Amino acid sequence: MRLPAWWLWLALSGLALCGAPCAANDDLVAKQTQAERERVELRSRIEGLQKELDEREALRKEAADALKVSEAAISVTTRRLNELATQLRQAQNELDELQTQFKRQFGVLVLRRDELSNQLRKQYASGLSPWTALLSGDDPQQIGRDLIYLDYISRARASAVAAVKKEIERLAELEAKTELRRQEVVRVVQDTTEQKSVLDTQKKERATVLARIEGQLQAQRAEAAMLGRDDKRLSTLIDDLGGQLNAAREAAEAGRKAELARLAEQERQEQTRQEQTRQEQAKQEQAKQEQARQAQETSQLRQRQQEASAQSSGSDLDGAGLKPGLRWPLRGAVMARFGSNRPEGGVWRGILVRAAEGASVQVVASGTVVYSNWLRGFGNLLIIDHGQQYLSVYAYNQSLLKQIGDQVQTGETIALAGSTGGQVDSALYFEIRHRGAAVDPVQFLVR
Repeated sequence: MRLPAWWLWLALSGLALCGAPCAANDDLVAKQTQAERERVELRSRIEGLQKELDEREALRKEAADALKVSEAAISVTTRRLNELATQLRQAQNELDELQTQFKRQFGVLVLRRDELSNQLRKQYASGLSPWTALLSGDDPQQIGRDLIYLDYISRARASAVAAVKKEIERLAELEAKTELRRQEVVRVVQDTTEQKSVLDTQKKERATVLARIEGQLQAQRAEAAMLGRDDKRLSTLIDDLGGQLNAAREAAEAGRKAELARLAEQERQEQTRQEQTRQEQAKQEQAKQEQARQAQETSQLRQRQQEASAQSSGSDLDGAGLKPGLRWPLRGAVMARFGSNRPEGGVWRGILVRAAEGASVQVVASGTVVYSNWLRGFGNLLIIDHGQQYLSVYAYNQSLLKQIGDQVQTGETIALAGSTGGQVDSALYFEIRHRGAAVDPVQFLVR
């Protein structure tokens, strides 16, 4: 039978009034001392774990920071090369168009020049001029017709000369524009050559840095097997400490409940002996009321649990930001799958796809860029928010083509694949996270 609330109050009052001689109080003090000792031991273990993490982080920091500057510079230079290539294509297309117009206009000029030449040759061959017409002594009507014809020829010749002059001016204008565009093409080619030279220099510097820190990275990967690597390291620490803290709290709560139950039982037995003189009918009535109240509370509790379960199921089935059937961020062989063991320890939280250096990385669905920067262990990293607490992660990139806040559409190129973050082979690391937890990306992707 469930104890009434006032019985529990009497039990707690008994703890306060019992005094030092009471055995129950001594037992409680002993349990409190044991709990405090366990808390001190737990804190000591937490400090030890944190110290180990700090030591490993110090070993990684120098190597990772040395890569950050070089790989970030390569990303910016590659993006500039893409922009210069686009400008070069546009300038070359405009130059080709101007050259086509120039050839066409030159042909028109030749045509106009030939027409004028034919007019002059025919007039000369005919020997007709205003003075010869007037001095010929012919019939005045014939002379009038000849003069009208000569006037027509003069106007036609003047028109032809004006057309030739206009075509010459147009040709000069096109030639000037063509020269300007040719100079712009030369400038863009020079800029592209310089940027490629800068990129080659940066790649050589990165290769030097990688060669210098390769030994350090090998040693760090071996050490990472103990606590996990990158986010695995943090997750392991949180899970371990959380489990110990929960266990300690549960143990303390169980001890407290057991102690209160024992004292409550003692008080109940004492009250039972004192109340034996009460009438049996009143005891039965009280028991019926208590059972009815417990049944009502049990029914209400079950109803609340059902409602909570229904709400939880409904929220999980609401429209998701990512759904199965997504295209792959790039085509390539899968080098590591979700949940498989990593060589340096731990498991993969995403997939690793082989990719040629500089290959286009495409976003799997529309969203907003929420992270675009270099991150230790992941190199040049992009994170896209797709809504409904869905995120997609793209790591190890050679270059990032999008910035924080950019809106991206499905299939849009957002980065160029590479081997940043201390990787040896060029590849793309791809994750999908829902409410902060990593899920298998392959279940969302379609071949």
